[in-house]
This record gives sequence, C-alpha cells and structure tokens, in this order.
Amino acid sequence: MTSSIPAFGPQSYGLVIGVLAVIAVVILRNRRPRALRIERLWIRPAIFLALMATTLVAAPPPLTPVALSLLAACLALGGGLGWLRGRSMRIEVHPETHELTSRASPAGMIFILVLVVARLGMRGAVAQNASLIGLPATVAADALILLAVGMMAVQGLEMWLRARRLLADAQAAKAHVAGGAPIVR
Repeated sequence: MTSSIPAFGPQSYGLVIGVLAVIAVVILRNRRPRALRIERLWIRPAIFLALMATTLVAAPPPLTPVALSLLAACLALGGGLGWLRGRSMRIEVHPETHELTSRASPAGMIFILVLVVARLGMRGAVAQNASLIGLPATVAADALILLAVGMMAVQGLEMWLRARRLLADAQAAKAHVAGGAPIVR
C-alpha cells in the first residue's frame, strides 16, 4: 500500500533552507526603523493588483460557484490578514521633522513566518486534493495568488491610512504649539 503523503526529499530541504534564509534576512532588516514614504505606499499594491489581473486574464479560472466562492474567500482572507499585518507594523512620526518611520513588530514577524509556513503547507494540500473537491489545480493556484495580493494590498492601505492620520495629528500639534496656545488633551 502506498502513502499519499509526498516524500520529503533533497528539494524540500533546499526549499526549507531557502525560506528560512529569506525570513532571517527579513527579520534582521526589519529590526531597525526604515523611512516610510506615504506617497509611495500605493506602488507595491498596484503592482500586485496588475500582476494578479494579468494572471487571471491570461488563464481565467472556471466560473463555477465553488471556484468563485473559493476565490472570493481567499481574497477576503488575504485582506483580513493584510489588515492584521498592517496593524502590527509600528509607525512613528518624528515630532520636529515629521519624518515617518516604520518597523515590523516581533509579533508581526512571527505572524509572517506562520503565514509562510501555512501557505507552503496549504499549497501542497490544495494541489493534491483539488480534484477531490471538483476544482482544477489552476483554481487552487489562483486562490493562493488572490490571498497574497489581498494581503499586500490591504496591508499597504491600512499603513497608508494610519500614517496619514499620525502625520496629520503631529502637524496639528506642532501648529497648535507654534501658535502659542496651550495644548488641550
């Protein structure tokens, strides 16, 4: 009797080592604050949305109710995860210069690590079992793309909204102090 669990071979070890190396670099890079330019936060989500649209137009998924439900659920799940990821980013405004910086929180980094591991596991499970639930493997791949795009787009949106609000508050506080009036909290 053969097992339906795929063998964990040398290619899998290379993938795991590669993913761990990338995660280590990202963690080290995110330990210190980085400049945050709110006027550029739309660029990355726009690129992801364009790539997603190109992918879906080039090879459209079947328009069955089950496929559409799965795609919509993955996009919504990605959006929710993106909002959580965006909220976990620490955004600071320098009180004098109003320069914005962002830094990933340790909890946010663990969150991303869990997502990467879950996505790797989900990719294999969905690819193996897609035919059992009546979905082509392309729908599973498209669902994973929508999950990632939803996460990146909503993360950028949440950070943009929060950074704009923090910057406006800092500018208003500075203008209030500069006018000589006392700050009322």
